[in-house]
Amino acid sequence: MTQGTGMPQELRRTLGVFDAVVIGLGSMVGAGIFAALGPAAGAAGSWLLGGLVVAAVVAYCNAMSSARLAAIHPASGGTYVYGRERLGEFWGYLAGWAFVVGKTASCAAMALTVGAYAWPGQAHAVAVGAVVALTAVNLAGVQKAAWLTRAIVVVVLAVLAAVVVACVGAQGADFGRLGLGEQAGGSGGVSGVLGAAGLLFFAFAGYARIATLGEEVRDPARTIPRAIPVALGIALVVYAGVTVAVLAVLGADGLANAAAPLADAVRAAGVPALVPVVRVGAAVAALGSLLALILGVSRTTLAMARDRHLPGALAAVHPRSRVPHRAELVVGAVVAVLALTVDVRGAIGFSSFGVLAYYSIANASAWTLGSGVRRVVPVVGFVGCLVLACALPVGSVVAGAGVLVVGAGVYWGRRWAGGHKG
Repeated sequence: MTQGTGMPQELRRTLGVFDAVVIGLGSMVGAGIFAALGPAAGAAGSWLLGGLVVAAVVAYCNAMSSARLAAIHPASGGTYVYGRERLGEFWGYLAGWAFVVGKTASCAAMALTVGAYAWPGQAHAVAVGAVVALTAVNLAGVQKAAWLTRAIVVVVLAVLAAVVVACVGAQGADFGRLGLGEQAGGSGGVSGVLGAAGLLFFAFAGYARIATLGEEVRDPARTIPRAIPVALGIALVVYAGVTVAVLAVLGADGLANAAAPLADAVRAAGVPALVPVVRVGAAVAALGSLLALILGVSRTTLAMARDRHLPGALAAVHPRSRVPHRAELVVGAVVAVLALTVDVRGAIGFSSFGVLAYYSIANASAWTLGSGVRRVVPVVGFVGCLVLACALPVGSVVAGAGVLVVGAGVYWGRRWAGGHKG
């Protein structure tokens, strides 16, 4: 596809394995771990670690399915492309719709998290400023975004390490609080674990950013299958360490009632001087997540625009920076508007539903790649996605399902109108 200038509408392949891993980590080891532990503990009580394990298993299955598909279909768009190529145009479209809508809401939530930690009294204004700034970074080229993400990941990992050390070394730390005893206000049991896993899945979902950037990765058939499991494995180790440390200090009940779980944990550990550091770390983490999210949403928007499911003008690629500049500008504008109106927790639940729907299509697509044992992982991932989606808060399920129905209606309405015009 070409512009009127004759420039090919292709993105530049500049990302190696290390850059891809860092972008995945920047999406995962971000604001989710700072915000999701409290609500998850409220759902699971002292079964919180069980919820983390379930979320990790589903994320692993999704990651393996995505890696196999990305190696075969190394183009921008992720599951939008996989669903279209393996299952048919409608399923690819539905995956892209779920991703763009759900992750746009997630972008707004991350922007508001930046504002809430950086300047609580002006959270919305700071959120809009963060969106504008990071959109400008993305417009400069994906390599610039990768370098900024490296710096963010280093800062966030250092802050999380400090939290773990402070909590584990605290005089009041009690690892007996990790047991599966009293429910601590959460429902506990199977329903509590699944509800917590659905919320914690939000913190794992960023590995898809590696696949959605497939057109900008060098040697994608080798790079993407290597980068995704590495990024996911590092994130799981970090999350497990933080969860254990925070539970040892606050317990499930204290964690469930904490407004800022990690900040409350270091305060309870007797290190109040670390609280502002944690606040800065949370703001930086949210910036990292927002940066990677805007990258991913704009690339899926590009892929859908190429197929005319979105306005064709959004398929333009800048001749110098080789980025989808119009898609990035539109995504940034929409996120900035949403950042003025959305509720953070509601946005997280809504986003989780959309992303789980997206990955259910990814697993169904991966199921077509093999037979026998090779189909076990996508089957487990598919079922896991559906179960976790239904275990989310009712409001998130209703809103998410409604958006999918609207998207399907738009698709079939256009098909019907096109058929009648023909």
